[in-house]
Amino acid sequence: MKKALNPFTISVLILAAVLLLSAAVGSVFIPFADLFKTIGLVLTGKNPGSGTLQSYATIIFALRLPRTILIGMTGASLAGSGAAYQGLFRNPLADPYLIGVASGAGLGAVLAMSIKWPYTTIGLLAVPIAAFITAMLTILIVYQLAKVDKTVPTTNLILAGVAVSSLATAVTSFMMINASGEVRRSLVWLLGGAAMSGWKPVLAMLPYVIVGVGGLLVTGHSLNVMQFGDEQAAQLGLPVEKVRIFIIIISSLATAAAVSFAGIIGFVGLMVPHLVRLLWGGDYKKIIPLSIINGASLILVADILARILMAPQELPVGIITALCGAPFFLWILRRSKQQNYW
Repeated sequence: MKKALNPFTISVLILAAVLLLSAAVGSVFIPFADLFKTIGLVLTGKNPGSGTLQSYATIIFALRLPRTILIGMTGASLAGSGAAYQGLFRNPLADPYLIGVASGAGLGAVLAMSIKWPYTTIGLLAVPIAAFITAMLTILIVYQLAKVDKTVPTTNLILAGVAVSSLATAVTSFMMINASGEVRRSLVWLLGGAAMSGWKPVLAMLPYVIVGVGGLLVTGHSLNVMQFGDEQAAQLGLPVEKVRIFIIIISSLATAAAVSFAGIIGFVGLMVPHLVRLLWGGDYKKIIPLSIINGASLILVADILARILMAPQELPVGIITALCGAPFFLWILRRSKQQNYW
């Protein structure tokens, strides 16, 4: 009997296939033969010429590749953070937005959109910068509200997150109602997708993703130990409170970066960790990295569908993930009632 493929091998192969498909699909479809030829010429430093291949090179490297990398980093950050939050809270319904990151980022983004920024690098990045700052401020406020002496009880953290999130959402809605010309732009941003093009957003987002996703990759062992409960984890020598704070900070950083540059894309951080857990077991040393890889794949598939379903019009990616994620959420809710999921 042949040995089954390693889950990491399967996940990487799927991601590679989706990356190529994302580079090929769009308003101008690039045949795969031309796609490979163009990429090969550019990577080897050869001139694609002045004909069709030159046009393909411009489309691939100036437009689609930056978008693909940005969306892929978003999915990786959300899925990795979702897996960490589910392990931290030991709750199958936890997601990266549980403690208010999305609402805080939305408030900052809408606030930035209400100001007419000049068409400079700083002006174009004003929305994601504002979204990132308010997302991190939201986490800081939630953490301070939930803190009791030197500890942060999980229940307090969730309740504080719900309260602050509701407040931020209310303020955001008020600003959108009173806005004049930015309502549509705000709505599109809140529904998620790659609103910005080119390499500048990718380079701006990259450091936060490296730190956030890199930090998540080292939390697998700690999350495994924390599944026994705080008391037993402490008896096993784990500094529970320090680990909890580290996971919250690093997950929030990754989520804030994703939301700031791609808007609020729901259900990715909920679905992917569950699928990984169902397919390959409950070891967080595997769940975290596999969620990161498959999160990038899933959101790229959603982005491809968003481009082609109503072409030439493009749907927000958040609509696609919501259409898939809502039934999945209900299935998980029913499953958690029927059996001890953990």
